[in-house]
Amino acid sequence: MPRLVRLLGPAALLLVAVLSTLGALAYGGGAAAQLLADPGPVVRYGLPLAKLLVNISAAGTIGALVLALFALSPKEREFGTALDFAAGSAAVFAVASAVTGFLTFLLVTNVSISFDDRFSATAGQFFGQIEIGQAWLATTLIAAGVTVLCFAVRNQTALIFVTLLALTSLLPMAQQGHSAGAEGHDAAITALGLHLVFAAVWLGGLLTIVVLHRQLGADRLRTVLGRYSTLALVSFIVVAASGYVSAELRVGTLENLMTPYGLLVLVKVAALIVLGGFGALQRQFFLRRIAAEAQQNARAARVPVADGRASAASSSAGDAERMPRSAPAARPATANPAGSTPGRYFWWLVVTELGFMGLASGVAAALARTATPVAQVVTTEQLTSTPAQVLTGQVLPPELTFSRYFTEWNFDIAWALFCAFGIFFYLAGIWRLRRRGDTWPLHRTILWVAGLLALFYITNGGVNVYEKYLFSTHMLAHMMLTMLVPLLLVPGAPVTLAARAIAKRQDGSRGAREWILLAVHSRFAGIIANPLVAAGLFAGSLYVFYYSPIFSWATTDHLGHMWMIVHFLITGYLFVQSLIGIDPVPFRLSYPFRLLLLIGTMVFHAFFGLTLMMGTGLLLADWYGAMGRTWGLSAIGDQQFGGGIAWGVGELPTIALAIVVAIQWSRNDEKVTKRLDRNADRTEDAELNAYNERFAKLAAHDQH
Repeated sequence: MPRLVRLLGPAALLLVAVLSTLGALAYGGGAAAQLLADPGPVVRYGLPLAKLLVNISAAGTIGALVLALFALSPKEREFGTALDFAAGSAAVFAVASAVTGFLTFLLVTNVSISFDDRFSATAGQFFGQIEIGQAWLATTLIAAGVTVLCFAVRNQTALIFVTLLALTSLLPMAQQGHSAGAEGHDAAITALGLHLVFAAVWLGGLLTIVVLHRQLGADRLRTVLGRYSTLALVSFIVVAASGYVSAELRVGTLENLMTPYGLLVLVKVAALIVLGGFGALQRQFFLRRIAAEAQQNARAARVPVADGRASAASSSAGDAERMPRSAPAARPATANPAGSTPGRYFWWLVVTELGFMGLASGVAAALARTATPVAQVVTTEQLTSTPAQVLTGQVLPPELTFSRYFTEWNFDIAWALFCAFGIFFYLAGIWRLRRRGDTWPLHRTILWVAGLLALFYITNGGVNVYEKYLFSTHMLAHMMLTMLVPLLLVPGAPVTLAARAIAKRQDGSRGAREWILLAVHSRFAGIIANPLVAAGLFAGSLYVFYYSPIFSWATTDHLGHMWMIVHFLITGYLFVQSLIGIDPVPFRLSYPFRLLLLIGTMVFHAFFGLTLMMGTGLLLADWYGAMGRTWGLSAIGDQQFGGGIAWGVGELPTIALAIVVAIQWSRNDEKVTKRLDRNADRTEDAELNAYNERFAKLAAHDQH
């Protein structure tokens, strides 16, 4: 990489980001003086710039960690350099978060900086009791912790937890972007959270590659760039989809695109389109050209001799001895891709790409301070509206009928993307198998796709619309998540497909295949995948969830709701996997004990449903009992109906599970019988003859 490019890359990012932030603030009025309680230009301009530095440093931290986990080898210097860069970025992240929190404190409280007790008391109250102050304090502390851990932890497996901690630092920022009582709160924080995470992976990964240029040779650079390109493509799709959702919630109508906020959104969209074009150019042209050129240079470096057995590589030592000292030693053609035309153009493309990333980052920082066409705070009308709207931030849906389960939709971008990627990568794995001549059962593909489509409907369709208002619909979603979806997904055998379709890494790094197999064969997985433990989690979590404060958290808080979906999916998947799974597990019960375990677990399940059907106390009275519905059953009647769903609907997948276990048992007996018959034919009934001889000896002994 030319020295000028090394300097211009980060400089272009920072310079363009700062200039675009200032320009967008001036155009959108984000830094205009307030009529009342103006904090001054230092706070008005300093806060967006500090927030910009937070975003870039967080991207450097997360991008470097993700690249170290999925693209870099701990056997090479690149791994340690990436972690050092992550640690340095996390340190900047911590300082920038502290500055942002302090400037936010000055903006919200409008107090003058002083060293008296009143100022310190106000600051303590802001960071200890006010939600936005607590959020920035938590972000600062997490960033500081990540800084220390990046220096201390160099183990690949342990770095997973460091990366998760770094991702957690973005959660408080995501929750600040939309008022809790305003309409579209759940969709807004989900979209913003996804936007922050994958934009950080995209930008931070590219910055890390620029930092690692000295440790990466030609071949290694192509390998790392190819892996980063896959991450960047996924990030581009998620950033585009989540950005659209956020813009739709804040802009509202096409006419609002002509407002200052809307025009700034269009600028960001244009930058995203250009970045997508750069990614396609990098993936389809430069990487292939560099690889083709390296192959040509490698072939050209081989000089055949008369007997065809020697080459320039094998005779290089003798040639070097005969070479005059004044002649410079020839360098391998593949040692420095930057000297080639595709390589040189590639690095200039990286500089341009970082410049456009700076443009998008700067506009995003200014948009956070620009007034939106659609109000993002709780209005007076919402405070005086129906109880359901006050509780959920959404208008009470129309009366539930069977048809509205399929005509009403409330899309969740996170689960929509999860299902889409799950189907795509599964089909891509099958395509890779067939391209090399292997086969994959069709019924597994059908079941996997059907399971993810069912998950998409549950998390986006009519069930997702009404489960906030009706306990019975919530219970229907629970039963489908924990029993129907796993019953379809488990026979798809995703772990087996991944192990067969994804290429094994040879350089010590860990890709998707290595991480999946490591998780499956870990000690923790061996514990929770044990049939008895899986059954205990499946049945016991019902009582723990509904008869503890977890139920209230999962119902009233969007983060809790997302956790609930994940929990139900995992516990159901583990239980079904222990009964009819194809993927490898450390231990399996025999088929008779599988049926006994299924029956015993379902007894607990049925008892839970009967308890709800006969109960007269409302589980969540301040939520389901306070919706103000004028249609449907009463709150307690709806809860009892939900108990009937838990008992009745839950039995249908149980019957299907029992049938599948019985079929597998029968097929297993047939396999054992055939194996014994083949062994008998091969050994001429040696076991049976030995068995008969043993009884003959016993009979002779008794007769004697």
